[in-house]
Amino acid sequence: VQLVESGGGLVQPGGSLRLSCAASGSIRSIITLGWYRQAPGKQRERVAIITSTGAPNYADSVKDRFIVSTDNPKNTMYLQMNNLKPEDTAVYYCNAFGIGVSSWGQGTQVIVSS
Repeated sequence: VQLVESGGGLVQPGGSLRLSCAASGSIRSIITLGWYRQAPGKQRERVAIITSTGAPNYADSVKDRFIVSTDNPKNTMYLQMNNLKPEDTAVYYCNAFGIGVSSWGQGTQVIVSS
């Protein structure tokens, strides 16, 4: 499975961004799709995942602000990020996990700053 993220950028605190992750390849082998992030000097952390049944799960730090969704006909996953905070600044990666699948995208930078 190949993953390509897009949609990152610079946004002011309180603003919104929508990230996209386009998947190609062995799509049917995917069980979960997820968003992770890594801030400078910190470990990569899980932000949100969504299962093949559509059930989402969020990190406490983004709950009620971020929404993960998929557009199956387009093989694309989205992360709608609202009320962004400076601590959300990181490189955001999408991940696909499944039968014989463990893939990462190249990452997209999100900077929240005034």
